[in-house]
Amino acid sequence: EYTSQLKRIEDALDDSVGDVWDFSLDPIALKLLPYEQSSLLELIKTENKVLNKVITVYAALCCEIKKLKYEVNSADFYYLTTCELSCFVTRCFEVVVNVVHQLAVLYTSNKNAPKIIETSGVHFQAIYEHLGELLTILITLDEIIDNQATLKDHWTMYKRLLKSVHHNPSKFGIQEDKLKPFEKLLLKLECQLLDGMIFQACIEQQFDSLNGGVSVSKNSTFAEEFAHTLRTAFANVEAKLGEPSEIDQRDKYVGICGLFVLHFQIFRTVDKKFYKSLLDVCKKVPAITLIANIIWFADNFLIQKIPAAAKLLDKKSIHTVKTQRENFLQQRAQSLTKDMQSYYVFVSSWMTKMESILSKEQRTTKFSEDLSNRCNVFIQGFLYAYSLSTIIKTTMNLYMSMQKPMTKTSVKALCRLVELLKAIEHMFYRRSMVVADSVTHITQHLQYQALHSISMAKKRVISDKKYSEQRLDVLSALVLAENTLNGPSTKQRRLIVSLALSVGTQMKTFKDEELIPLQLVLKKLDLISELTERVRAQCDCCFLYWHRAVFPIYLDDVYENAVDSARLHYMFSALRDCVPAMMHARHLESYEVLLECYDKEIMEVLNEYLLDKLCKEIEKDLRLSVHTHLKLDDRNPFRVGMKDLAHFFCLNPIRFFNRFIDIKAYVTHYLDKTFYNLTTVALHDWATYSEMRNLATQRYGLSMTEAHLPSQTLEQGLDVLEIMRNIHVFVSRYLYNLNNQIFTERTSNNKHLNTINIRHIANSIRTHGTGIMNTTVNFTYQFLRKKFYIFSQFMYDEHIKSRLIKDIRFFREVKDQNDHKYPFERADKFNHGIRKLGITPDGQSYLDQFRQLISQIGNAMGYVRMIRSGGLHCCSSAIRFVPDLEDIVNFEELVKEEGLSEETQKAARQLDSVLSDLTRNFAEGTEYFKMLVDVFAPEFRSPKNMHLRNFYIIVPPLVSACITPGHLQKGLVRSGLCLSVAYILKLLDQYQEFDSLHWFQSVREKYVKEIRGVTKQQNVQSTNQDEKLLQTMNLTHKRLEVCLQEFELLYFSLSSARIFFRADKTAAEESQEKKEKEGE
Repeated sequence: EYTSQLKRIEDALDDSVGDVWDFSLDPIALKLLPYEQSSLLELIKTENKVLNKVITVYAALCCEIKKLKYEVNSADFYYLTTCELSCFVTRCFEVVVNVVHQLAVLYTSNKNAPKIIETSGVHFQAIYEHLGELLTILITLDEIIDNQATLKDHWTMYKRLLKSVHHNPSKFGIQEDKLKPFEKLLLKLECQLLDGMIFQACIEQQFDSLNGGVSVSKNSTFAEEFAHTLRTAFANVEAKLGEPSEIDQRDKYVGICGLFVLHFQIFRTVDKKFYKSLLDVCKKVPAITLIANIIWFADNFLIQKIPAAAKLLDKKSIHTVKTQRENFLQQRAQSLTKDMQSYYVFVSSWMTKMESILSKEQRTTKFSEDLSNRCNVFIQGFLYAYSLSTIIKTTMNLYMSMQKPMTKTSVKALCRLVELLKAIEHMFYRRSMVVADSVTHITQHLQYQALHSISMAKKRVISDKKYSEQRLDVLSALVLAENTLNGPSTKQRRLIVSLALSVGTQMKTFKDEELIPLQLVLKKLDLISELTERVRAQCDCCFLYWHRAVFPIYLDDVYENAVDSARLHYMFSALRDCVPAMMHARHLESYEVLLECYDKEIMEVLNEYLLDKLCKEIEKDLRLSVHTHLKLDDRNPFRVGMKDLAHFFCLNPIRFFNRFIDIKAYVTHYLDKTFYNLTTVALHDWATYSEMRNLATQRYGLSMTEAHLPSQTLEQGLDVLEIMRNIHVFVSRYLYNLNNQIFTERTSNNKHLNTINIRHIANSIRTHGTGIMNTTVNFTYQFLRKKFYIFSQFMYDEHIKSRLIKDIRFFREVKDQNDHKYPFERADKFNHGIRKLGITPDGQSYLDQFRQLISQIGNAMGYVRMIRSGGLHCCSSAIRFVPDLEDIVNFEELVKEEGLSEETQKAARQLDSVLSDLTRNFAEGTEYFKMLVDVFAPEFRSPKNMHLRNFYIIVPPLVSACITPGHLQKGLVRSGLCLSVAYILKLLDQYQEFDSLHWFQSVREKYVKEIRGVTKQQNVQSTNQDEKLLQTMNLTHKRLEVCLQEFELLYFSLSSARIFFRADKTAAEESQEKKEKEGE
């Protein structure tokens, strides 16, 4: 099972594992730190037993200190309970005493005591460095506790609570006899930890053995060795402090200060010159960051811990150091931007070099040269990381410590430096595969160089035949160093080499020109062996947790400089560094509460200062671009500038906590949501938002989602039942379009008009069932009856009837003279005559009102036609699930054959009924127009309604009135009017009578004649060059052409409408056809 799991992991990672790794996405990372399997006793083996013991003891002590330091650097250390911390401090005290005792025994001034080894030229620098690291840990703990005001306040409150418990223990369920020991424990913890005296307590320990074992304070040889080693270490550190090649000298400086105080405490002597030199460093390095936001001032420390020496200094020099700190901060603020630009160039150049050198294949002929180049590039990257980390931490923490405000420029520069720091870390990570491969080869190469130097020195010692104990110690030490180097470059082996060479370099074993290169090689070996760990430690930005206030300013800067938006990845990587430490929090019920607060805070700032601003700016840009015709403001980029925000959308998603922040997706979602919501509020703006959506895709590459808003399909427009109940309102408010089969609202108070089409009717029929169709037609029939009654009254009116009879007589008299064409002038005269009878307040004549009545009848007929089309549409939607309409199986018979239950048979019968109904409706459909003709025709054609026979002669004035200049109507009115005229002519069987008027030919001839006359006049006037008259004639020409076009369209609409009523046959012909069918 385990093998199969590994195989699945391998398959999953197969595509993603390559030469270049992704810091945000990779689920695994390489750990290059070599692990030592052998014990110290196995490693330290020479024939010199005494030397073995000395090196083993010191190596074991150094390893113990390293373990303590590792424990301090682990994330959960700072969440220890006070008891756990007390145990740790006690252990540190014991180790310090042990180290001092071991050194005092080796460097003894007691001439009676036997010498362990000759120590006159031996200086165990490594021991003192490790002891300094341990003292630094104690100094750090003091500073941390001193900075925790909340801890002290809560401790005081806890002690007060304990007094309350003391008065009434039973109330709190505590035994009284246990309170005293508990109070003593609290007092001990307070004295040991919370008074800020951890370091002081350590150095004030009793180093002299009371039983006369080890004498320390009176050991002059040890005192001299201690002082000498301190001076040597300080000389090495001071030379590198503040230099580009500085590695860890600041940390060592803290250790040296601690050792100096320890030396003073033990031996009670002060080297004033050395003390002053230590203080002078403060001018160059005014403050040192111990950890995260904890900053340490060497001058305060030295003055406080050695007040006797401080008194010897003049107050001016002490004051100068403090003034220098403020000056340093001012200078740093001024030079930050310049430093940032310089480091930007340095790091960019280094990254290019790194890519270049790692992309090349290693040459077998120049293998060592390539390895040296790679080694130098790796170390250079680490040095840049150290410098950047030091600048950022020192500056930010100094500002916080001295409570001075930072300028925006400084904040932006510091944030840029943070980005560069993370860029270095990402660079090492991206090339993890090549770095891992190179590190192994480089360490081997460096070990070879060190071994070569040691072997030369060893040969030199062997060649000298004057053997002495000291020379044998040297030889044994060199052999030990040589043997230890022949293996992996682990911390233990490098430590043993360092200790061995402390013995092996005495008696001028190495020449000066050999010793310095050897020391350099060993330093490089230290760095390269722990390269990834050291880079990670230097690039750790967990200190940003205490400087979160800079994040909004940083985001403003990113927003203003969108071109560099990719740097957001680095900043979020830095903010992620705060998370591991938080995961060990104990002061809350769960660390997840702390993580959630941090996550929420960062996301709120990101939304407020970047994402929301970006969304609004993009929306504003799209709006202004779409509404350029409004000329809202100046958008000339040469005058108002231009920000190309599209760069934000090229970013890969940013990893933060357990999510990815996709800026492109965030803005897209915002725009989609905004456009959708605003379109629902104002449906008439759909085109504008659609245009903005397309522009967002073109300009910013956003993958916008179509709104897919519920069209009239989902909300079904007006329901069939609603229309049926209010048919009289519907036909007056809506206009029918014959060609598109759509009803459109005549007018509306809103910016949009409602429409009803076949799909809406089909949806209503599907909702209410097909039975609604016959009911609707029946309601329409009732409505037509009422309208035809008004129609009949109008036609019976004496004023109308007399004029119509007069026009019929006139046409019969003059038709031979007019080529059987009804004159246009006669229709026009009829209109004028009707207007003389009176007009309504809104300027409508009786004929206009009659035309409205006719149009409403046409709209009602259009509605009936739409009902039929909607029914067919609904049937076709339902019937599409039937495989073959020609061969539909009988489900009832099949169910009976299978012997299924009565309920199933009933359901099958119902299904058969539904299928047959659907098939019949789909195949035939109901001829509602024919029904409505058959039901009204007998009444229209009966002798008692002879006054209706005059209808055909009123059609010319009826249609001409709506197309005369100034009264041009839309095609929607034309459709309803034409359908109604065609229907009524069919009811009266008057198609032949109407066609005998040749009305449309007469109109066409009239307008063509007038257009020709105007064209002729235009040609005459163009020679006279009368511009005003020419303009008038152009307008007249255009008006006549429009009128002619409208009449043509009216003719086409009427011709189309006549097809519905079989206008090719008269009533007699239809009756004859019917008899013939019945006879068959």
